[in-house]
Amino acid sequence: MSVEVTYLAYAGLLAVAQLILMAIPVNLQLGTGYTGGPRDTERSPTGMAGRLHRAFGNHMEGLILFTAAVAVVELASANTLGTALAAQIYFWARVAYVPAYASGLPYLRSAIWAAGFFALPYMLLTALL
Repeated sequence: MSVEVTYLAYAGLLAVAQLILMAIPVNLQLGTGYTGGPRDTERSPTGMAGRLHRAFGNHMEGLILFTAAVAVVELASANTLGTALAAQIYFWARVAYVPAYASGLPYLRSAIWAAGFFALPYMLLTALL
């Protein structure tokens, strides 16, 4: 298995871990009566529970793009040391993003997000060129 696919698997596991990490405080805050029900009225978690919820959503959005980038690299047989490094940068940036967002570090969080994000077009452009 390539480095890129390995880190895609890790990113999937990170999504599972983030879901668990987020679900516990959200359920405690909003109550299982609400979270286990039909949620006809919208209630949003606040504080750290809200930040963990938003960080999870952000990871799911990024995971779609990362999956596409890995698929393009793999299908084009365009794996290079650069694409392998970009996959690792993406993953480790996503790992670092969770505590940065949860603790409310605004500028550091954005810098970490950018490091992970810019790995994606690098992978796609490498496969195309």
